[in-house]
Amino acid sequence: MAMAFRKIPRETWQHLLEGNERFATETSERPNNNSARLQELRAGQEPYAAVLACSDSRVPVEMLFDAGLGELFVVRTAGGCVDAAVTGSLEFAVKNLGVSLIVVLSHESCGAIGAAATSFEEGEMPTDLTRVFVEKIAPSVIEAKKLEHADRAVIEETHATVTAEHLRHRIPDVEDRIADGSLGIVAARYRLEDGRVTPVGEHFGR
Repeated sequence: MAMAFRKIPRETWQHLLEGNERFATETSERPNNNSARLQELRAGQEPYAAVLACSDSRVPVEMLFDAGLGELFVVRTAGGCVDAAVTGSLEFAVKNLGVSLIVVLSHESCGAIGAAATSFEEGEMPTDLTRVFVEKIAPSVIEAKKLEHADRAVIEETHATVTAEHLRHRIPDVEDRIADGSLGIVAARYRLEDGRVTPVGEHFGR
């Protein structure tokens, strides 16, 4: 199903925020969620946005934006960490699927970000495989600390903005399309407390 707004980044973001407001106020419409939609998607996908989020089970991306099948291209890792596979997946969404928006979504009470903050505070790195995402989140913790912020909420927000900036500079097509106005990238944080998504950084071109 074609979405009239899907090629305009700001309108795509507004559409997601409206869906989140419905989710937060328990008025979700649950669009495009039936067998007819499943059959329609057999011909291919046309998501209008890509979302990089945490793997946390409390962050059901499609639900919290009240989005249906085939609407969002979602990439999830612990802490929303970025590696080559994540970068490649988002590049595919931009180049091959034509999304007009990338959302980098952190969230309240993120365990991975909490582990990274604790490691920084205690001066001790984990010895198991959690070290992988602690190392990737460490730059966000350091950036927040440079601003003299120790609050976990601020670290979570900072991680979203740092990650969004990383993607801008790591994927040439992202920077180029932001410049020509065909793509936007938003850093945001999801609050478990009330179900709302709050933007903390936005990059839209002309």
